[in-house]
Amino acid sequence: MTATAAPEHLDRSVDDVARRAQHAFDGLTRTAPGVRATALRGAAAALADHADELVTLAQEETGLAEARLRGELKRTQVQLRLFAHVVSDGAYLDVRLDEADPDFVLGPRPDLRRSLWPVGPVLNFAASNFPFAFSVAGGDTAAALAAGCPVIVKAHPGHPRLSERTAEIVTAALTEAGLPEATLQLVASQDAGIALVEHPAVRAAAFTGSLRVGQLLAARAAARPDPIPFFGELGSVNPVLVSAHALHERGGELLGGYVASVSGSAGQLCTKPGFLLVPEGAEYDDAVADAAAQVPEHRLLNPSIADGYERRVAQVLGVDGVRVVHAGGFRRAADGQAWVTPTFVAVPLDLLRRAGAALLDEVFGPFSVIVEYPDGTDLAAVVAELFPGNLTLTLHLGEREAAEEQAALVARLGRHAGRVLLGGWPTGVAVTPAMQHGGPWPATTTDGTSVGTAAIGRFLRGVAFQDAPQELLPPPLRDDNPWGVPRTVAARGESLGW
Repeated sequence: MTATAAPEHLDRSVDDVARRAQHAFDGLTRTAPGVRATALRGAAAALADHADELVTLAQEETGLAEARLRGELKRTQVQLRLFAHVVSDGAYLDVRLDEADPDFVLGPRPDLRRSLWPVGPVLNFAASNFPFAFSVAGGDTAAALAAGCPVIVKAHPGHPRLSERTAEIVTAALTEAGLPEATLQLVASQDAGIALVEHPAVRAAAFTGSLRVGQLLAARAAARPDPIPFFGELGSVNPVLVSAHALHERGGELLGGYVASVSGSAGQLCTKPGFLLVPEGAEYDDAVADAAAQVPEHRLLNPSIADGYERRVAQVLGVDGVRVVHAGGFRRAADGQAWVTPTFVAVPLDLLRRAGAALLDEVFGPFSVIVEYPDGTDLAAVVAELFPGNLTLTLHLGEREAAEEQAALVARLGRHAGRVLLGGWPTGVAVTPAMQHGGPWPATTTDGTSVGTAAIGRFLRGVAFQDAPQELLPPPLRDDNPWGVPRTVAARGESLGW
């Protein structure tokens, strides 16, 4: 269902969308997990059936390469199937049963039964740089549907036709599997998205995008008479720290991997390494420039992204003392689209400190800053000072350095990122149970994850029942456990052995 009403009818349209979502939620709360799991698998299969059509649309609207888009569409299908598995397992409900215990160590304990419940309709703001995996049928949508929440997607204007077609395909699959109508809805206008953040029927919102827009939406969510959780992924520069030993042992391989990570998909990835910290005196210019020169021209996602990239690159290059290691290209077409090749610059650490936001703010695109740090620098202190919140932090050590004395450094780095990599590169986020894709502010508004099975927890809340008759309990809390979900039981009398 698509709501694209003219502004004069916006309030009525938004209210209708929200009302339909609330009605769908009433039906979803009575739907067994197995039905939701079947629906998620059906949505994944439907996307696979329409892959050629969807990838063609995505190429036309985003300029991303076919291979990248097919891989991303596969990831989107895997996310849906992964959450189907989570729903089928039932452990996500975190069911806990306390047997009534007159001899409980703190006094008589009543019968208590707790599980997680869906929060209600979820508003999902789609991202521009992942037209499948973080868009209409992406990870936020999959997690919310798995939790039992209907989803209203605010489509991104960068790929409107793809958004509408994806919504049609997925909605048909969900309803065919038995989920209520309006389990998934799509709105297109910015005004509708803002109005829905403030609508009382919406109980949570998810956002992937810029820091500025994310802050505005988060403020509106917090200013409601009944504030709602706002899960925003806003920006990250993902520093990579390299020791002298690592650079000496495998400098060519390491610098080539750096250029590839910065340049992939024209640098339009939330985990792109925006900064590479290397020891003073390190030789890297030729390796970086040679690798960068081999990167073909790539279109940026849309004219707005191109505007921001051109502006930020000019700001960085305008800082006195910035040295260009490799100057990339920027070509603008009559329609406003831009084609780019990567740019790399270098600065000493003290200049980075003095320049502040002019250098530290994110450059969204194929651009990265190499920072030279003096011998004896406390890298964890540098991260705390200059890069306090990121999706990722990467540390490259030499073979003889991965020892006990580095454990304190790694632990300190973990305070400033959701994912700490010991080697490798942050681009490429595995869709797995243990993944954490989130981090301290300003990477995200709340330190949750938008990738991996833990993402479902953002759209659940705990409810406990005390001394409830069996016939009034929800299925996972009944003695006969009709859904067959895992449960933790605190047995009568066990506290006597504490």
